[in-house]
Amino acid sequence: MIAVALTVTAAVLLLVPPRPRLPLSGPPHPPRRLHGRSPLLLTALALPLLATTAAVSPRTVLLAALAAALVTGALRLLAARRHDRAATDVRRRVIDLCDVLRAELAAGQTPAAALDHAAAEWPPIASAARAAATGGDVPTTLRTLATTPGADALRIVAAAWHVSHRTGHGLADVLTRTATDLRAAEHTRRIVAGELASARATARLLAALPFLTLLIASGAGGSGSGPEAGPWRFLLTQPAGLACLTAGLAFGYAGLTWIEALARDVDRLS
Repeated sequence: MIAVALTVTAAVLLLVPPRPRLPLSGPPHPPRRLHGRSPLLLTALALPLLATTAAVSPRTVLLAALAAALVTGALRLLAARRHDRAATDVRRRVIDLCDVLRAELAAGQTPAAALDHAAAEWPPIASAARAAATGGDVPTTLRTLATTPGADALRIVAAAWHVSHRTGHGLADVLTRTATDLRAAEHTRRIVAGELASARATARLLAALPFLTLLIASGAGGSGSGPEAGPWRFLLTQPAGLACLTAGLAFGYAGLTWIEALARDVDRLS
């Protein structure tokens, strides 16, 4: 039973791959997956070794593993939410970029000067501004920046820049239509996110209900309640309770991850 529980715990620790961070300035860097996974791999590999140590009981090892899995899962879910918020901010930044470029071009600025002014407000565009100032390939630089989560629309800006450079058509008009389309898409995405908020809230409530039930059950015992009484005693000391606790945490985390993945897919397709 201990081996099975440790296997489930290790699976929970390694279930979701680490997400690349959004760059604060400059071009995005490829994610270093090996470094991001190293602490989790070491934790998962250390569990069987601790279980074979004579000085540590298997029950203590299992409880420590469950605590580590619970903390890791919570941190991963919080990191995913921060990632989504950061991607939303980047999408809004791209729309603002189109507006700034359009305004600067309408005021008579050159595309390079307009892009340089936009880079002063949003530093990640500095590499594209340098490319424009030195006669480099601005569309390729913008496509590279579009690999940043939430910056997919920069590919449209790159295409507009390329078409304008090749045909001589006014870039301001193209950016105006691009900003209008991106703003409409962002409005649709906010509507979809509002519809998905209830499903996400329901999933989090269902995940928290077992803990609330345990707190209520332990408090109903009066003066004899505590970690060693009632349901806590069964879950933390009995083999069947440890199995139930491990399975419950694993299924709860898997359910939350599944709901978030479904919501993220719907948001990406909207």
